[in-house]
Amino acid sequence: MKYALIGCGRIATNHMKAAVNNNLEIVAVCDVLPEKMEELLAKHRLENNKEIKRYTDYKEMIEKERPQLVSIATESGIHAEIALYCIDKEVNVIIEKPMAMSIEDADKIIEMSEKKGVKVSACHQNRFNIAIQELRKALEAGRFGKLSHGSIHVRWNRNKGYYDQAKWRGTWAEDGGALMNQCIHGIDLLRWMMGDEIEEIYGATRQQFHDYLEAEDVGMAVVKFKNGAIGTIEGTTNVYPKNLEETLYIFGENGTVKIGGTSTNNIDVWDFADETEEDSKNKGLEEQTSNVYGNGHTSLFADVMDAIENDRKPYVDAVAGRNALEVVLAIYKSQKESKAIQLPLKEFASIEMKGEFR
Repeated sequence: MKYALIGCGRIATNHMKAAVNNNLEIVAVCDVLPEKMEELLAKHRLENNKEIKRYTDYKEMIEKERPQLVSIATESGIHAEIALYCIDKEVNVIIEKPMAMSIEDADKIIEMSEKKGVKVSACHQNRFNIAIQELRKALEAGRFGKLSHGSIHVRWNRNKGYYDQAKWRGTWAEDGGALMNQCIHGIDLLRWMMGDEIEEIYGATRQQFHDYLEAEDVGMAVVKFKNGAIGTIEGTTNVYPKNLEETLYIFGENGTVKIGGTSTNNIDVWDFADETEEDSKNKGLEEQTSNVYGNGHTSLFADVMDAIENDRKPYVDAVAGRNALEVVLAIYKSQKESKAIQLPLKEFASIEMKGEFR
């Protein structure tokens, strides 16, 4: 399957690794900065591969190379624009999170992909973590009984050095803040586990220590789910001196699970009323990861390839991407308007937050 990568920055190495691991035919890479392409290819020992073309214009690359699958790993602000172009040219896409910066763009991606018969996957790779998969199995088997509540805590650190790597970081137009960039994976997991359907969200955000940014560095929210359960969200990049945890809790009448580690990759608590022999394997499960992005990209790529070959929806589809985005935008809207926001959100964009902390 012919594959191309658009955007060769910080997260691109996970995409390239996933492409190599899945034996994709890498036909091209694209970045506006040629040196980024060379750095990335060298990192994966592909710098001498003459088959891989280099482009600074993604449209030219799509026209000339005609890949079957493209992944988009640029700054967040142009994810939707690139995705819509690829979909229009009938190219399947994996879009790094967030899949868009506005609800309108997310809806356009879903609508157009259905019209063109193109597969779109939002890159929420933590759904493939072993711990998360075990939790999902227990949930789908009904082992929790009635859900009471759940929460996600993303307690990380991002310093000035991180934001200095790229001018777009922390801007409302191109990135958003801690919730949109760092915490959206955890938000995706919480919504997915708690039944997906949300009635309303009340949120508050602040910019405490990163006054050189436009966006928030801490956000909290209470989520009312349609099934009667309640969720809480805490996301921040203010933890001193380094990343502390990304922890997901699910509480039901017959079960309690706590998924911990730096990126929801360990099982810290696993208790069910109907305990089985299998459960002992899950208690204390730890999945080793080399960075906070985990190991899920390879599995996500494999799933998308299978979805293309067998004409089915990807495991993490465009609707999943919209759902995670909708929660973040609802929290932003709640902060802006100082009130609870009803879902579904018909329209809102992160750019509408401009000037919030000035």
